Amino acid sequence: MNDYPMVKVKNLVKHFDKGIVKALNGVSLQVLKGEIVSLMGHSGSGKSTLLNLISTVDLPTRGEIWIDGKRSSAYKSYEHFRARYIGFVFQFHHLISHLTLLENIEIPMYTLNSSKKARRERALFLLEKVGLSDKKNSFPTRVSGGERQLASIARALANNPEIIIADEPTGSVDTKTGETIIDYLINHCLDNDLTMIIATHNIEIAKKTARIIQLQNGLLSA
Repeated sequence: MNDYPMVKVKNLVKHFDKGIVKALNGVSLQVLKGEIVSLMGHSGSGKSTLLNLISTVDLPTRGEIWIDGKRSSAYKSYEHFRARYIGFVFQFHHLISHLTLLENIEIPMYTLNSSKKARRERALFLLEKVGLSDKKNSFPTRVSGGERQLASIARALANNPEIIIADEPTGSVDTKTGETIIDYLINHCLDNDLTMIIATHNIEIAKKTARIIQLQNGLLSA
């Protein structure tokens, strides 16, 4: 980790339903390159909203977001930006059921116009890293929940992203599998100097990160 802010947000506001629902009410923070932080807070505190704004899945009502020193609004293509910078790990794997695990992992690489050979080699490499080489031709419905989540991690890493966004990544698996998933993500980020933001309700997971950021009612809480 160094002192370079990979993610920086200033006075971030997000309202829904014409201002009736105030999800974020002026959040400012920064996450350094190589830093692993957790977001904690009750349901509805704004954790997922903040992650969606940082990753440009949604746009703020007001406020500024900088990724790697550049305003996210300045990127010409949000899709290309996400493919280049962001790896997503969700509570539910979101794998495509009619594609094999190998094919699912290849999907993000299409956005960056990777060659067929490069996609296949990268997907096979990542499947080996998460211990699923023998499941490469299996469909998501034919593997366990933990294996599906590990495959979704491999997919998140497909384009060598600078930032991992993990929204309740262990919420759909048992405790032991959850520990395996978190430990893999943290070790991968440490080994590759990647930034990771994890939203979680689990204090034991949060304690594994370098810093815990508390959200309450759309604001940072001391």
